[in-house]
Amino acid sequence: MKNILCILLCFIAQTTIAQIKLEGVVKDSVGKPLELANVIALNKSTNTLESYGITNNEGRFRLALKKNTTYSIKVSFIGLATINDSITTKEVDITKEFVMKPDNELKAVELTYEMPVTIKGDTIVYNADSFKNGSEKKLGDVLKKLPGVEVTDEGEIEVEGKAVTKVMVEGKDFFDGDSKLATKNIPADAIDKVEVLKNHNDVSQMRGLGNDEDNVAINIKLKEGKKNFWFGEITGGLGPEERYVANPRLFYYSPKYSVNIITDFNNIGSIPFTRRDYFNFTGGFRSAARNTGTNFNVASSDIGFLTLRNNRAKAIDSKFGAANFSYTPKKTWDISGFAIYSGSRTELQENSINDYIDENTPDEITGTTTRQKSDLGLFKLSSTYKPNNNNQLDYDVFGKVSQQTETQDFFSSLLGNIDERQSQNPFSFNQNLNYYYTLNENHIFALEAQHLYQDEDPFYNARLAQSEQFRFTDLLGLNTSQTFLDIAQDRRVKTNKVDARLDYWYVLNQKSNINITAGATLSSQQFDSEIFQLLDSGSKLSLFSAQQDVENNVNYNFSDTYVGLHYKIKTGKFTFTPGITAHAYNVNNTQFGSEFKDTFTRFLPDANIRIQFKDSENLNLAYQMQTDFTDVNNLAEGLVFNNYNSIFRGNRTLENALSHNLNLSYFSFNLFNYTNIFAFLNYNKRIDPIRNRSQFLTIPGTSGNPDALSTNSVSTPFNSNFADETFTANGRFERMFGKVKASLGGSVSLSKFNQEINGIRNVNESFTQSYQTRISTNFRKAPNIEVGYNLTINDYDQGQNSNRFITSSPFVNVDAYFLKSFIFTADYSYFNYSNEERTINNYSFLKAELSYQKKDSQWEYSVSGTNLLNTKSLNQDNSNSFLTSTSEYFIQPRYVIFSVKYNL
Repeated sequence: MKNILCILLCFIAQTTIAQIKLEGVVKDSVGKPLELANVIALNKSTNTLESYGITNNEGRFRLALKKNTTYSIKVSFIGLATINDSITTKEVDITKEFVMKPDNELKAVELTYEMPVTIKGDTIVYNADSFKNGSEKKLGDVLKKLPGVEVTDEGEIEVEGKAVTKVMVEGKDFFDGDSKLATKNIPADAIDKVEVLKNHNDVSQMRGLGNDEDNVAINIKLKEGKKNFWFGEITGGLGPEERYVANPRLFYYSPKYSVNIITDFNNIGSIPFTRRDYFNFTGGFRSAARNTGTNFNVASSDIGFLTLRNNRAKAIDSKFGAANFSYTPKKTWDISGFAIYSGSRTELQENSINDYIDENTPDEITGTTTRQKSDLGLFKLSSTYKPNNNNQLDYDVFGKVSQQTETQDFFSSLLGNIDERQSQNPFSFNQNLNYYYTLNENHIFALEAQHLYQDEDPFYNARLAQSEQFRFTDLLGLNTSQTFLDIAQDRRVKTNKVDARLDYWYVLNQKSNINITAGATLSSQQFDSEIFQLLDSGSKLSLFSAQQDVENNVNYNFSDTYVGLHYKIKTGKFTFTPGITAHAYNVNNTQFGSEFKDTFTRFLPDANIRIQFKDSENLNLAYQMQTDFTDVNNLAEGLVFNNYNSIFRGNRTLENALSHNLNLSYFSFNLFNYTNIFAFLNYNKRIDPIRNRSQFLTIPGTSGNPDALSTNSVSTPFNSNFADETFTANGRFERMFGKVKASLGGSVSLSKFNQEINGIRNVNESFTQSYQTRISTNFRKAPNIEVGYNLTINDYDQGQNSNRFITSSPFVNVDAYFLKSFIFTADYSYFNYSNEERTINNYSFLKAELSYQKKDSQWEYSVSGTNLLNTKSLNQDNSNSFLTSTSEYFIQPRYVIFSVKYNL
């Protein structure tokens, strides 16, 4: 790693020494500096664009040029005549001043070049070809090379530190609600321009009324040859041990309609769409109750499958298909939608050491072999009707369906062998109706209504040997005369939730407006569950416990009626948006023949202060008081089996929590020297938070330790008298030095919360630190390299127990386009996983690909390998209310694939 870094630095230094600087100022005819003027240098001998720059707020620019070379210098600015000049460099830096005149005083020069970056109001336009070096395969490869743009390891896009909320192609939504499908699938050679749309709002009437400054969208403009024609690729590959890959991807765009078809079938561990992607996929929906101060989210009753680590497992077989369309029957009406299917068959193997907080509970060693079968489906249909500039009507339908099963062969050093099976077939249906009406320039109305119907049916079954370590026998009233204890649980959770709000804006002038909001949230949930025992005979035994009910039949209703007032005013560099919302809450739940009610009112203030130092630099301070409510899962008082080790019973008298949220953020994007800086600070204090009171059951007659506890626990939620506190901070500094991009980033998170275990209050503190640094090059005629280092430190302090885990990971990525036909890429990363005393494990990953495509040929041939060092396992640690665990996680072996791709 050190040698590679030294070679890279020497190469950069050599490139820098061979250059001189052209710098200066661009002004208008009255001497005022011009910000965002374009300055480019064309090499006269090669007629190629060699350097470019954009002036800062002081009108300054800087170009890096070769020595002893003649250049054509062009300076352009919207509304002013283009300057066409010529210079010849020598051995020293050059300083020049350019004065631009109105267009009617000087005939404009016709421009025959493409600026790499141009600014049009809130839109930044990148010319993709100016940043490509020939090795790019997909959109994500292009975006990584654009200044101010980042693509995360998961494929999500960030611009100046802000998550991109929408990706469009030719102005048409590309799988609304996700950017990963775009970065992983849109071919790089089809991309002409990337438009970054800042302060984005889908409704033109609403722009500037609220706080849209953090809304960022991306629009991809296609090359001319890709419009009105089908384009894409069809890939197939085979490898030893019956490994295969098949990836047809087809795209069609015209002014009237578009179609995108993406498929991916493989058994080499390449997961196009994970379960996490499925549950996080919003379809672009936003809650109508957002920013009102009420936090009432319907929790998922997901059975909690084991999740993959970095998309890795012992064996993965994936099938994926997705289709997206848009259709414009007439200029005033747009229809769009998508359908996604993701199927996977996965095998996981994991060994863990569990260190329990209570000193009377022994450590536990576990081993798990898991088989998962998952079939996931999503669909969305959207319609937007805009007959004129004053009216817009939107209607969306979004659905999720799935079939999921998981079986586990589990071994515990305390309980022996346990067989577990979980399954669920949940579905949800979400519809959204929005109407926006502009009476005139001073009076604007918006009506938003949303309905959610969700039905979840998780099933759990555990089969284990009878043991004194298993302490739920008496609590559940189990029949102990059976060969094994075969326990099962059915659950059904149904949710109907309606959100509706009406907004009115009185626009006082261009710098201020008043917003009045009135709305309501209505939710009805039904929770049913039953724990039963399967006997040796195969019959079902309904359980009865004298200590606690083992069945639930709960009806829970929640309502929030609110009215809010906000005032937005802009004065100089400052924008103030103070507000207050009055709420009338009503909650009630019925179970075991009785009803519990709670009705109250609350006033919740919020405020936003933004300081706009300049167009690309701002500081934002936001405060909001929130009322946090739980849903029915925490209120059901009958016993619920979480897993073989844990039983949960709710608390019908739970009260709401009150939280204070303070957020400070800073953004700066300097196109003069391509410096991108962002930083976030967030503090949250939650009063009367909902926490768990846990009791580990004793093991009677344990010799030598009468206080010995089992690992079996019963938990109940309660409102803690002690506040929870969380502080997070993260940021990144990025700078481009010619063809070199360097970044340094990090995040820290400190959380503190209280819990009760065996009647003793414990203060849980966790401190997580994560730091990243990387340097990458983007040369056209030389191999490119990216080197970096990631460091993660996790500190857990649980009163009687504290642990520290450290993961350090240097990495090197190489890509090279050579001989006008070959592309070679390789990614190497090394991991060292340790605690305070020793290195627990170290491992490396290497993947590489060599592809060949003759110029102007539609065929591409490649050989690729994953996990080429044949690493067997990786490690991970985590902490919860009861324990700290460290795990060894087994992954797929080395795979080599030979593939052929045909480009349409």
